[in-house]
Amino acid sequence: MKVFDCKMCGECCYGERGITVKDHEIKRIAGFLNISEESFVNDYCQERNGKLYIKTGLDKYCIFFDQRTCCTIHTVKPDVCCLWPFFSAIVADEENWELAKWACPGINPDCSFKKFVKQSKE
Repeated sequence: MKVFDCKMCGECCYGERGITVKDHEIKRIAGFLNISEESFVNDYCQERNGKLYIKTGLDKYCIFFDQRTCCTIHTVKPDVCCLWPFFSAIVADEENWELAKWACPGINPDCSFKKFVKQSKE
């Protein structure tokens, strides 16, 4: 049984969830967008607490999320996006997992927390 199958719904792209980007991700995404790393940081990021975060649009979605086509940088998306829903706070706490399962249609509602944790390590 697969515990997660992304439905490309954008639920995890909504809100200021703290999508941080590191140097290697900036380089990868800027290359994909065919712009300089400096332009990427200036146009698409904001600094908070000494870290760079991808901006959100007026609709409160990640600026790279499009309602029709979903993630416009999917092939080079930040590592934190690739990790979803296997965040340490979700894997370590069954209550957080229940909340994530309720919010994310890609998490199999029939899977157990134990199975979720096991698959997070695979």
